[in-house]
Order: sequence, then C-alpha cells, then structure tokens
Amino acid sequence: QVQVVESGGGLVQPGESLRLSCVASGNIFSVNAMAWYRQAPGKEREYVAAITKRGITDYADSLKGRFTISRDNAKNTVYLQMSSLKPEETAVYYCNVEVLLTDPGDYHEYSYWGQGTQVTVSS
Repeated sequence: QVQVVESGGGLVQPGESLRLSCVASGNIFSVNAMAWYRQAPGKEREYVAAITKRGITDYADSLKGRFTISRDNAKNTVYLQMSSLKPEETAVYYCNVEVLLTDPGDYHEYSYWGQGTQVTVSS
C-alpha cells in the first residue's frame, strides 16, 4: 500500500556533511508527520528529528544546530541535512511517516517505516 524509501547515505569523513532523502508513495491521501530515526550497531533506535505537515520541526536535544529537517509536501519527501558529522553518528538512518490512506471511509492514521540508509562517518 505505502512504500517508504530512504536514500543519500554513504561514507563521509568526520566533520563533513550529508543530506538524506525519504520519499513516501502509494495510496496516500495525506502525509502528516515525517521523522528520522537512527540505529547504531549494538544500540537501540533513537529519535533524530521530526517535521509536521505545516513545517513545525523538532530535534533531539543533542543534534540541534547541526541537523536540519525539511520537507516537500508536493513530493511527499522529507530531507535531513546533517553537518559536522561525528564517527559516533555512524548508523542506519530510518524514515518514518504518518499517513492517511485513500481508502474510502478509512480515517485512521498509519505509520510506515523505510528500510533505512547506512551512514558511515570514518576517516
């Protein structure tokens, strides 16, 4: 029904920047909140940032000032601009979207995850 695909991961050196993208597609009537999470090896998945349909943003406290989340509602796409990356931020970055489907009479909000994109920060 709904596909969520992240892209933009890769290998960067400490201090460098990277921009991730996530596109939601399928029988979507409306995409509400969109968010990024990450999971480092051996650790639990953690919250990174979120953005509402109106563009209100929220960040994990430790990331404020270095990461910027944005979205393009016309493309059902969310971005994560990351700067001054650190080796400990090596992780799989996941996108989560909250959507309303096009199914008639179904007003439930559904949550979908992407498969993740690997970000490796290493010299």
